[in-house]
Amino acid sequence: MALVVSIYRRSPLALPDGRILVAQACGREREDGLWEGWLEFVAHDGSLVLRSQRETTQPNLADLEYWASGLTPIYLQGALERALTPPPAAVAPAPVQSIYDEPAPARASVAGAADVAPEAEPVLNPFSVYAKGEDLLRRRLGALSRRHLRSIIVGYDLAGGSDVDLDALSTIELIELIVDAVRGRLAA
Repeated sequence: MALVVSIYRRSPLALPDGRILVAQACGREREDGLWEGWLEFVAHDGSLVLRSQRETTQPNLADLEYWASGLTPIYLQGALERALTPPPAAVAPAPVQSIYDEPAPARASVAGAADVAPEAEPVLNPFSVYAKGEDLLRRRLGALSRRHLRSIIVGYDLAGGSDVDLDALSTIELIELIVDAVRGRLAA
């Protein structure tokens, strides 16, 4: 069952049509025991609720709550803009309970691993984090989106020229690919 872990009443967001939205961080425990988090944006008048795709994956509820406690108004605005593209379906809001039991599905991509260019510069150097401990690397990777994980794999050439389709891999599989590749390179 999904939970609301934080409500950002002090950082209301405005739509172009003038409606005011309040963001709330939501999360649920997945079958593999990890927690995934997303954002919902609830209109003050109850006319609209939008949701983002998964924003984070955390090892437990406490870490999900910690992630939610660090979200800034700028992050919330960016998440709202991501939720508006493509235009989402409107649903009837619930006052505090999460509307959805999971984040929106990932957008399909037509690019395979062989021709993927990083969508952005990798947000962390997996080799320097691994030097501080494999557990730390796993936690840091678990807090990233699939897009960021893919950009790390491509940016550091961690797929080793294989024909693996990065878009088809789950978050856990992407993390394992990164950790295994870093461990293998450092052992060599």
